[in-house]
Amino acid sequence: MLAKHNIDPIYDQNSKILILGSFPSVKSREAQFFYHHPQNRFWKVLAALYHHTPLMTIEEKKSFLIHHHIAVWDVIQSCDIQGSSDSSIQHVVVNDIATLLKQTQIAHIYTNGKKAHQLYMKYCYPQAKLLDICLPSTSPANAAYSLEKLCDQWQQITQLNNID
Repeated sequence: MLAKHNIDPIYDQNSKILILGSFPSVKSREAQFFYHHPQNRFWKVLAALYHHTPLMTIEEKKSFLIHHHIAVWDVIQSCDIQGSSDSSIQHVVVNDIATLLKQTQIAHIYTNGKKAHQLYMKYCYPQAKLLDICLPSTSPANAAYSLEKLCDQWQQITQLNNID
């Protein structure tokens, strides 16, 4: 079933890193906000890495990202997908990542999971010309990674983006 991305990227001209997912989950599309599924650990990981209180509201999350110079978006603009299953993605139309990069100070791209990495390399890298670093997915489907293990792997975003 054709699904369209309905969430604007979060960034400003001071953004220094970009975190890319593949495509929003059903819950995220319903809420029109990134990583909105309660079992997704994205916001828990970021709060832990930056020693921040839990991020609860959409406005708190947006403010947190802008404050820490983090941009968030997804590789895919529209696709055929069954539910939230990355493995079912077909007929991909990608977002214009290269233009986003030109409007910011982004020097590092992190992909949230292998599917986002594969899609980025196939469709976006030829225009963006900036290699990504693939991080383990924060999705609840990635049960092999505990929150602690995710934080260990994701820690590198704070090392390159060393801004409080």
